[in-house]
Amino acid sequence: MKTTLACIAAALLLPTSLVFAQPDTDDQPTTNDAARPNVILMMADDLGWGDVGFNGGRTIKTPALDAMAAGGMVFERFYAAAPVCSPTRGSMLTGRHPYRLDIPFANRGFLKPHEFTLAELLRARDYGTGHFGKWHLGTLTTSQRDANRGRPGNTHEYSPPWENGFDVCFSTEAKVPTWDPMWRPKSTNGKWWPALEQPERAGVRYGTAYWDERGREVSENLKGCDSRVIVDRVEPFIRQSVEKGQPFFAVVWFHAPHLPVVAGKKYLDMYPDAPSEYHAHYYGCVTALDEQVGRIRGLLRELGVEGNTLLTFCSDNGPEGNDRAPGRAGPFRGRKRSLLEGGVRVPGVIEWPEKIPAGSRTHFAAVTSDLLPTIAEVVEVEPAVRPLDGVSLLPVFAGKCNERAEPIGFASRGQAAWHEGDWKIHRARANRPWELFNLKDDPSERNDLAEAMPERVEKMAERYQAWRDSCEASRQGDDYCCGKMGR
Repeated sequence: MKTTLACIAAALLLPTSLVFAQPDTDDQPTTNDAARPNVILMMADDLGWGDVGFNGGRTIKTPALDAMAAGGMVFERFYAAAPVCSPTRGSMLTGRHPYRLDIPFANRGFLKPHEFTLAELLRARDYGTGHFGKWHLGTLTTSQRDANRGRPGNTHEYSPPWENGFDVCFSTEAKVPTWDPMWRPKSTNGKWWPALEQPERAGVRYGTAYWDERGREVSENLKGCDSRVIVDRVEPFIRQSVEKGQPFFAVVWFHAPHLPVVAGKKYLDMYPDAPSEYHAHYYGCVTALDEQVGRIRGLLRELGVEGNTLLTFCSDNGPEGNDRAPGRAGPFRGRKRSLLEGGVRVPGVIEWPEKIPAGSRTHFAAVTSDLLPTIAEVVEVEPAVRPLDGVSLLPVFAGKCNERAEPIGFASRGQAAWHEGDWKIHRARANRPWELFNLKDDPSERNDLAEAMPERVEKMAERYQAWRDSCEASRQGDDYCCGKMGR
């Protein structure tokens, strides 16, 4: 797939319309091929743009992420497709805006049977596929109460990762505590608590389970650092794939630092000067997550596959709470749930030693929807007709593209935003007038230029509305006339 293949809609600054043709299995290789890289998509939950060292953060220790940034490419403008988690996760796996998927908010909607995911695309190319950590794109059981929406008889929202292209799973429907993930104190404020010495005796069940690819609840190795518990399952998946000579696709969606944040003593001791225990637990669980990122990178080096592995890291949205909360959005206005920059501009780094020069930085505006088109181009899947909202980042990796030609649209609970290059229109409610910002000159969105440039606002708003109409048509099922490919 070539990013220069643009349809008329792209020429009009609308999203390129693409779909992936059903693979001709007779022509597909069945053995490992050096041209097919391994792919690992890592994501934190509610991590702020300013929380990591590679974006200038100085409070939280993130040495592994900083090393990954030094070895790859930092995206100074990397966006989550939504200001909350479920929609962003859907965008990453489908290349489509969450409104097309009818996943408008957290705990709303689910991956429908007709959607075609990255896991299905790569499994058809003989990749081993695994999901580890938070899913949040549908329920994982119909037989018992679990997490936010799982309950006996709720078959409508049942859409687990193993029915969306993943061979191996260690997955939760939604959040868990970041230490001893199955347990909580009998009384809690919901934000943080000291790690329990004997959780089975001192605590009660949190209420969210881990499930495997057979739909069985997991009961072993669930104590201590949740990020470590997750990577304990990632490691054997990677080792076994390499031993078999099979390329692998691993989605590693950490729970940290989503509330409740709980850190073990080792990590709390790193932050004796934190302004509060809440801050110390937040900082500690981020550093614990970072340690596991280092573990994954070290494993790739040990197995000799780091050069041909495309490794990504981002957050699903901006930091939780207000400015008194521990997470930092850097210089940007807004936080989680907002379409101002602080709600959707997140840490973003991609490492691929064979293709990306170490120490690269770019101002190219990338979004989680770009990952599917990027990987599709890598594995040479031809486009057809289903609308996508992302673009391939391969020209960016090669240093051949520094500015995004295609716009990025955002919509969330009445909020709207539309990016065209450095220009952005934004409105906090459907009945409010548009604001206009130049993000190059005013990244903090303090200077509204709408009154001074009404024609620009009008034209951008027209293109935004055309995009929203396209999303609505997708949401109503217009993209599914031929049924789901790959199942």
